[in-house]
Amino acid sequence: MQLKIGSKLMLSGLVITVLLLISIYLHLTSGSYAMSLGEIFRTLFGWSDDRKLELVIFQFRLPRIIVGALVGAGLGIAGAVMQGITRNGLADPGILGINAGAGTAIVIYIFFFQGMIQSESIGGWLAVLMMPIFGFVGGLLVALLIFAFSWRQGTLDMQRLILTGIALGTGFGALSLYISLKMNANDFEMATVWTTGSIYNANWIYIYAMLPWVIILSAILYRKSYLLNYFQLSDDSVRSLGIRNEREKVVLLLASIGLVSACVSVSGGIAFVGLIAPHISRRLVGNDYRYNMPISALAGMVLLVFSDYIAKTVFAPAELAVGIVVSIIGVPYFLFLLARANRGG
Repeated sequence: MQLKIGSKLMLSGLVITVLLLISIYLHLTSGSYAMSLGEIFRTLFGWSDDRKLELVIFQFRLPRIIVGALVGAGLGIAGAVMQGITRNGLADPGILGINAGAGTAIVIYIFFFQGMIQSESIGGWLAVLMMPIFGFVGGLLVALLIFAFSWRQGTLDMQRLILTGIALGTGFGALSLYISLKMNANDFEMATVWTTGSIYNANWIYIYAMLPWVIILSAILYRKSYLLNYFQLSDDSVRSLGIRNEREKVVLLLASIGLVSACVSVSGGIAFVGLIAPHISRRLVGNDYRYNMPISALAGMVLLVFSDYIAKTVFAPAELAVGIVVSIIGVPYFLFLLARANRGG
């Protein structure tokens, strides 16, 4: 049985990795400045003297691909954790309001501090490095409000948690829009990027800012992934195994919030990745979260990198926000899952 699961994991990982490499290839070679695979390899390994190729690859396309892959992996992992904790296949960081809370905090940050942060005395590094912190505070605030409304007799009521998250997400989304309308033109344009979800302005500073968050929090969540298997049992059964049920859920939720906040800080509110990726993973490797979580990360990478490729090429030279492309895919899939859940399938 273990061999069968291991073989399924390796095969699924290999297939998704190939799809990811294809998505990266398409993303690198397409655009207003087309290039061949040979030119890309020569430039990546420093065998080319073409400065224009170096500029396009290292300053524009490669950072965008890396940010897309990191954000996709982070949202995929967070989505798997949310669905495991709530025992609800329709749970998602966006649906639970965490995206909206983190995004609103970043919009407030832009509104009050962006002019000062962009000054020469502080520099752009501090601006980007502070965004995940503001995002985490916003996501944490939503989580605390969700806990306050969902905590009943010493336990988390998962149905109330989801309903509260939806309500808070709507409220914070409206607050974010209100604050955006009070901004000047330049800050409003930047805030719009966060609210729609886009990675077209990705750079290496964004990567350095979010990479520690993604690595550390993903490692924590994976280390505790076995607990998500136990959480599929009743709460009394979990406690009988000696597991501190509510404490472990809080730790997992906080780590997920940090991971989502880091993603939102550089990409804005991209919905449905955390919903779709875990479902793809479950179909490929089953319900064991020790295997489900890494495949969810890979599926999230493919989904976001390929969606960003579509966003930049379908209406070229104009570009769509990647969040719009993911939503076009995600809304029908969400309705399909909802209809299947209603049928009991």
